Amino acid sequence: MKKSDLILKEVLRKIEPPKEDLEYINKSLKNFTEKLKNLIIKKRINAEVFVGGSYAKKTLIKKDSYDIDIFLRFDKSYEDKKIPEIAKNLLSRIAEFTVIHGSRDYFRITLKNNFFIELVPVKKVQNPKDSENITDLSYLHVKYANKKIKSKQILNEIKIAKAFLHANGCYGAESYINGFSGYSLELLVYHYRGFLRFLDAMSKVGKEKLIIDIEKRYKNKKEVLIDINSSKLASPVILIDPTYAQRNALAALSEETFRKFQNACKTFLKSPSINAFEKKKTDIEKLKAESLKKSHEFLLINISTNKQEGDVAGSKLFKFYNHLSDEIKKLFDIKKSGFEYNGKNSGKCFFAVKKKKEIIYPGPFKEDTDNVKKFKSEHKNVFEKGKRIYAREEVKLSIKEFIEKWKTKNSKRINEMYITELKIVT
Repeated sequence: MKKSDLILKEVLRKIEPPKEDLEYINKSLKNFTEKLKNLIIKKRINAEVFVGGSYAKKTLIKKDSYDIDIFLRFDKSYEDKKIPEIAKNLLSRIAEFTVIHGSRDYFRITLKNNFFIELVPVKKVQNPKDSENITDLSYLHVKYANKKIKSKQILNEIKIAKAFLHANGCYGAESYINGFSGYSLELLVYHYRGFLRFLDAMSKVGKEKLIIDIEKRYKNKKEVLIDINSSKLASPVILIDPTYAQRNALAALSEETFRKFQNACKTFLKSPSINAFEKKKTDIEKLKAESLKKSHEFLLINISTNKQEGDVAGSKLFKFYNHLSDEIKKLFDIKKSGFEYNGKNSGKCFFAVKKKKEIIYPGPFKEDTDNVKKFKSEHKNVFEKGKRIYAREEVKLSIKEFIEKWKTKNSKRINEMYITELKIVT
């Protein structure tokens, strides 16, 4: 056997959920869905229950904790804004839960420390165009995947692909990851007929967008670009959803995440290693040492939010990290930076920076004498260029001093972004 085949065989052995975990999930799901179905009949609610996600598509991998999606699929006669409340009332009779707020609220039931059920209310749609929320398409995704992906080999290779993307921080369509969703990954491995072929194809994607249309819904690239909303075409790979031709299943994939994934693909294909399937922790001390060696300033910051843990908290923290990066760039050249969400209400970000030699501040037009006078009183090194005046200033603050000063000056803005703590660690 090839080295890569031996590695993948070992990876599959490690990521297969233990028999006792599967038995517990099966038993718990059966018990919960039976209760819910009986209650729906009793209350005469026109809805059906179906299990979705990786579990339903037989691509579940071993994890520290399992989230199993159960969808409560309401008839289209129900108002969209009312179905979460109906679902909540039903659920309150059979389980304790936490409400997860989003574009449409859903519910999290804790059965034990490492096992959760997420009950998602959706609407039954015959035509995907009638969907009012992306979760309404979940039923169609499960149905399509189960119809097309029946090969045990391909199912196993999808599991391997999930483990690879998890380890390399590219799995998940959440905005703080901007990676591959489970559904898109299943489609891609199925399309390329295996994990290694998938990696090889992704490693070769250049600057030109790659368009993948599994069901040949479009005649050519031009049709795709015309038919799909331009805001959904920013991803470096466009994957036409086989169940809804006007949807790019990889719309959430960012250029940055894709190139990071692409580098991981190239590295593994060149030198296969089981380490590629092990999540890497950011070595802060190593990053700090490398920065100091290059005479760069290094900063590690902890940030916290009061928003609900999960996608909401992660997205708020990531948005703030990007905002802070833009502010830092005004005075410093960022040589290296990164963000990590810890899964609860906080995260950390780091910056390795080099101070800019000087900053040019644009001032008023020369004819605006009053503001010119005021601008000159605020800045020492003033010069004219064209019809305006400018000021040239040396950057004297260290990155830590800049952050502390910025933090004090922008406390209102920080609160508006739902950040409850901004603490310099090192």
